[in-house]
Amino acid sequence: MSAIELGLQLGDRLSFAEMLWAAEFADEEGLESLWVAEGRLSRDGIVPAAILAHRTSRVRIGTGVLSNRTRNVGLMAVTFKTLDEVAPGRAFLGLGAWWEPLASKLGSPLRKPLTYMREYVDGLRQFFANEEVHVDGEFIKVDGARFDSMYRENVPVDIPIYIGAVGPKMLELTGEVADGANLDFLLPPSYLEGALAHIEAGVARRTDGQRAIDITQLVACSVDDVDPRGAIDAAKAFLTLYLAQQPHIGSHCGAEPELVARIQEVCGWPATPAQIEDAMALVSDELVHRVTACGTTAQAMEKLEAYRAAGVRVPIISPLGNKEQTIVSLVKASRR
Repeated sequence: MSAIELGLQLGDRLSFAEMLWAAEFADEEGLESLWVAEGRLSRDGIVPAAILAHRTSRVRIGTGVLSNRTRNVGLMAVTFKTLDEVAPGRAFLGLGAWWEPLASKLGSPLRKPLTYMREYVDGLRQFFANEEVHVDGEFIKVDGARFDSMYRENVPVDIPIYIGAVGPKMLELTGEVADGANLDFLLPPSYLEGALAHIEAGVARRTDGQRAIDITQLVACSVDDVDPRGAIDAAKAFLTLYLAQQPHIGSHCGAEPELVARIQEVCGWPATPAQIEDAMALVSDELVHRVTACGTTAQAMEKLEAYRAAGVRVPIISPLGNKEQTIVSLVKASRR
């Protein structure tokens, strides 16, 4: 097996102390990227990204992903301009359309997410180019704003934009307007065939001369060579939670609609640990292995290689179970 380049997602499944350790470990071991997650109302993504950027020196660092509904486009642009000051040349922006029902619970229902994303990225591009920004969209309206420091020279910043896309239309838009796709976890390698075709269709519509974009994918990983059953169960619990609360994943990962409906009957919002444990009995090991890298180190590495063979440049470890053991085992195995 040849060496494989990996990224690492850091989210609220890790304590902040664990995040600091993992970021420094990733930097020392030469991982390609750190992706700071922001999803449920549990932890902001920007504060830890900035701290981790300050504590590292080599690894690329950004978000995987931030909602485009929670920060106006000017604030998002200047936030990443600032992150680039902390980690020059290493910052990137992973952006998503948020998800239901959380968006509606907070008064921002996901109406026309494609239009919203296109307008938002247009505004970001103009800000990052240090231009006077004009966007007269259905959702995003900017009339002449720009970076405006009075104390330092205002200059363009090179912030790659990755879109967290799942559905075919968002994948096409990603190919058309973004620098990279940050594909979601719990999607099997077979998903890549159709996804890449949609991305390529979008790339074909670009007007900037770019002929390809970067392809990364989050991969839920759980490794334990002593207790592989425990590692599989950790991945199963995670999959069950997502099928309960983000059921759109089901249609892409191969879960039958009837299974998703039965899981949702068991789980409330938000689902409790006890409800997840009860619903796990409905989920087969076969489905878990289809969409996660779990079990022994060898099993997990085989799955990461399958994602790379399917067209993912950088699989991104999203650690579950014994998270430190999972990270260390996969990083060391990736160097062999």
